[in-house]
Amino acid sequence: MNLLLDTHVVLWAITDDPGLSVEARELILAPHSTVWVSVVSIWEIAIKHGLGRGDMPISGQAALHYFRQAGYRFLAIEPEHAAEVERLPNYHQDPFDRLLVAQALVEPMRLITHDMTVARYSDTIIPV
Repeated sequence: MNLLLDTHVVLWAITDDPGLSVEARELILAPHSTVWVSVVSIWEIAIKHGLGRGDMPISGQAALHYFRQAGYRFLAIEPEHAAEVERLPNYHQDPFDRLLVAQALVEPMRLITHDMTVARYSDTIIPV
């Protein structure tokens, strides 16, 4: 199964944070899972860390290093992903989350998120 991790979930996964649910941990570690990180998440981390936000303790470069060490695959932003954002209902205003949803729908992939508003977009999104 192709799993796309939202930004919080992927940060929790690489730091073994207790915020990562047992269900998410099992899906990520399952032998049949291929775990993907979007360039969107790296971009979000870099922006928030660069702004000095306390909720983003690592830099984009550090995140990239950790994601590579974990063996995660990287999902580029394609034109179709950007265009898909326009078709999404306005459940969520965060541009990073909206682009992650669009990527998951276009590819298709199962997006794992902790955000229940993001989970409203599709029954293929896994809320944890």
